[in-house]
Amino acid sequence: MAMTSPTPVLDTIAAMTIDSLERCSMDPRTLVLTRLAALCAMDAPPISYLAHVGPAQEANVTLEQVQDLLVAIAPVVGTARVMSAAGHITEALGFAITVAEDENGAMKK
Repeated sequence: MAMTSPTPVLDTIAAMTIDSLERCSMDPRTLVLTRLAALCAMDAPPISYLAHVGPAQEANVTLEQVQDLLVAIAPVVGTARVMSAAGHITEALGFAITVAEDENGAMKK
């Protein structure tokens, strides 16, 4: 029987992500950009993009690269999905910045 966890959904997603990373030979930047493209195609919510902010920073993904990605996939996924993704990415980044500022403020106290 599986162990009980207070966060079974997050634990499952984390395990799936780790398994995926172990089986993939893409460089980190390509992997993050590929995942962002998939999120856009799925019309994922902001929280899904938020989960990729840290890995994108670690892979040195720039805002310009994300914009290029959205331009590149627009003809395939459609303008509505791209505009939705742009809004969700902006919301996720805003949330990430707010959390970082709160953490920095708490550390200074």
